[in-house]
Amino acid sequence: MQHPPDHSALRAAAIHRLYLLEQSEQLTRTRIIGVADAFGVDPRTIDNWLANARANNGTYQPRGRTSFALAPHMLDAVARWRGNATAAWRELRAEGHPVPSLPTFHRATNKALTPGMRAGLRAGEQARRRFDIAGERERHHRNYAWETDHVEASVHVRIEGHIRKPWITFFIDCATSAICGLAISPQRPSRESVLVAIRDAILIDEHHGPFGGIPRYVRVDGGKEFLCTTVTEALGVLGTEIIALPPFTPEGKGNVEAVNGAVKKTLFAGMPGYTHAPTLRGGKPVDPDQPLLHFEAFVEQVLTWVHHWNHDNTLKGLQDRTPRQAWDADPTLIDTVAAEDLHTYTLERHGKPLTINNSGVRWRKRNYIADWMHGRVGEKVHLRYLPHHDHRVELYDPHTGRHLGPAVMAAQATREQALSLKQARRREADRLRAQLKKAEKNRNERYAAATRPAPPVPLDVMSEEETLEHLRTLDGFAPAAQALPDLIRLPAPDAALTLPRGSTTATPLTPPTPPKDQP
Repeated sequence: MQHPPDHSALRAAAIHRLYLLEQSEQLTRTRIIGVADAFGVDPRTIDNWLANARANNGTYQPRGRTSFALAPHMLDAVARWRGNATAAWRELRAEGHPVPSLPTFHRATNKALTPGMRAGLRAGEQARRRFDIAGERERHHRNYAWETDHVEASVHVRIEGHIRKPWITFFIDCATSAICGLAISPQRPSRESVLVAIRDAILIDEHHGPFGGIPRYVRVDGGKEFLCTTVTEALGVLGTEIIALPPFTPEGKGNVEAVNGAVKKTLFAGMPGYTHAPTLRGGKPVDPDQPLLHFEAFVEQVLTWVHHWNHDNTLKGLQDRTPRQAWDADPTLIDTVAAEDLHTYTLERHGKPLTINNSGVRWRKRNYIADWMHGRVGEKVHLRYLPHHDHRVELYDPHTGRHLGPAVMAAQATREQALSLKQARRREADRLRAQLKKAEKNRNERYAAATRPAPPVPLDVMSEEETLEHLRTLDGFAPAAQALPDLIRLPAPDAALTLPRGSTTATPLTPPTPPKDQP
């Protein structure tokens, strides 16, 4: 669709052309009539425009139509009445201020305030944001940037006898809109939910699916659980940069906001206990006795929906492809990390090493025990833990960083864990008893039975051949390397041996025997 021409610019150009012709004495009445016909005006109007150009050094500058503009005190009145121009006009008129007619006041208000500003005066900042323009970021490649956010489920769920609304933490790949990882918590999420979601998003295996790896950037909002020390250190170790967006800017992370909106409309709306369902008069629910989902069933349905989003849902932004198709079509290499290393990075570490004592490891006035601790009393360990999960900790060697194993709170140990501890104690005792018996057996020397008078022969004595072979192989000993030919004379060469050129007789290796008649 072509836009109409700008007559103001054309008019100024045409009048400037006539002015130049007039200055060069080439202007004729015919040219003036032709310009008048082109603009659909009388030739005398062209004469007036040309006179305006002469007065402004050849530039046509028409006088604008005088219009009424709101004074500052009038704008204050409109703001005070929350964008109601009619109420502001009445107040100004009652106070004796000179005001134009009501339609003119409305036109001046619309000219001074944009639609977004007027909406903001009526309903606040959130209403004004609906009139903002948000650009579209380049998608780049997979794992270039992720976006994360929390979303409160619009569904009431039964959680251990209580009715609550769960929360979901998503990690979305911006290039493919794939849900790389998530964490579902029965209460408002904390840094523990963020760490669990990070592990779920990065790992790539049969349980976590093909989406994952280490992202280059992660965009988060101003939530403290995303910017806490534990999360920043975990992502910093992986080389991921956190981009903290200003608060209340959903346009800054459009991919995760799209997922949040989709899960509300396509999943939560069809669940029992939907909080935005239509109601009767007085706000009463249509079916107040409908059975609510248990938390386990809710999690299962969310995971099913995530699989559908990643593998079956086509998106216009991906040229009508699914996130799985877009992910597989991207040739960008994926940086991964081992599960055990990731387990270490996404745990919060206690400051100084702790000591294993007879009651386990003492931390926060609690004892933590494990079957692998037997025999290690007195050793130092580093302790890492998942926030809000004090029932279990992970212990590491403070020198090498090697993972030693988990430990559970002694007061909350299950029967199986207590039994495993006892069995490990018995295994340690049995191993020590076996070593002591073996040492005693080796200490008691045994002799072979004899049928004739002879000194006793120990059974563990090696034969001469075994002794020589043992000496040859002991510490890489090689007799040939230690041979000294100067100490042991070689035998005489064979008569058939070819002698070197110039030699007639073999040099005797032994001194000649003197004649008998010589003294």
